[in-house]
Amino acid sequence: MAPKAPLDAPPLGGVNIKCGIVAGLVAMADRLDVPSNDWFIGTRLDREQFLAETPVYLSYRQACDIVGRALRALPGDAHGLALGTAQDVGHFGLLGLAMMTASNFGEALRIGVEFAPITGAMMELQLHPEAEASGEGLASVAVVARMGTPEPDIEPFLCEELFASCLMLCRGLLGPQFVPNLVELSYPAPDYAADYAKLFGCPVSFDAASNRVVVDGRWLGVPMPATNAASARQVLELCQQQMPKVRPSSEIVAAVENLVRLQLADAPRLLDIAAELHLNERTLRRYLHDAGTSYQAIHDRVRRDAAEALLVGPGSNIAAVGAAIGFHDPREFRRAFKRWTGMAPRAARPRR
Repeated sequence: MAPKAPLDAPPLGGVNIKCGIVAGLVAMADRLDVPSNDWFIGTRLDREQFLAETPVYLSYRQACDIVGRALRALPGDAHGLALGTAQDVGHFGLLGLAMMTASNFGEALRIGVEFAPITGAMMELQLHPEAEASGEGLASVAVVARMGTPEPDIEPFLCEELFASCLMLCRGLLGPQFVPNLVELSYPAPDYAADYAKLFGCPVSFDAASNRVVVDGRWLGVPMPATNAASARQVLELCQQQMPKVRPSSEIVAAVENLVRLQLADAPRLLDIAAELHLNERTLRRYLHDAGTSYQAIHDRVRRDAAEALLVGPGSNIAAVGAAIGFHDPREFRRAFKRWTGMAPRAARPRR
């Protein structure tokens, strides 16, 4: 497993999470008379900042580690359900307003998933259409949540908080009668699993393939309470302005190049590099695509540059050079080098 970055070293993407979750945990600790100062050691942050009205931004890595410390310190369980159910439409700020002014719930749901990052969500959301259709002919949809990097110690808490708060949001938009079709969670059932079924009012299963909530298609066409096309456009523009910014493309490419260069002999995979950058594979691939390149192109370029430098060194051996950049078979190295440069490795060696 790749080592975790220090708390005060923000990962790729920078300090861009408005972490209301941490503020909620600090408030919970105060109510339970649990000290929380130690949660922030090494972060250049302190608990008082999360009690103020000014939003606090932190990195994904910082947020994950602070949440982990909080959960180890707080007594009891079901903390995610408690934080999530305490929220309503107003807690979602601009996003809640954008959803209220949408034309219908289907559009509101799409907006909620697209702009979830402005609320400080620590899980990535996607909408997946389901195969079956409701009586109105509209297919059900699933809201799927996943973490940027595997964090099994805090994933159950984050899923609880996310799905419970989304349930409160949906009931604020549609009324208390809203109930999802199904909730599936990828982690084992906790001791308080019955609380999930009571809250969601639908079948809840654990140890599933993914974290998802299925919404029946009959809800998607329901008009929103404050639908207004002009207001919706204005609020969506504001939401777009608040979306977290990632590092410039040049920095993303440079970060990948540096990690590949350090691990050339081990032939690192995209999955390995993404884990070290605290990203999932899909997200890193998208960042590189936006930068006009790919992991394969970067990997090949770094291997070619390293091979050319090694081949001109004194006493260079073609098999050893190939092994140094991740090729265990000298023939594979020769073919790759010719593909990269148009010449055989021996032709790149200086004449003796």
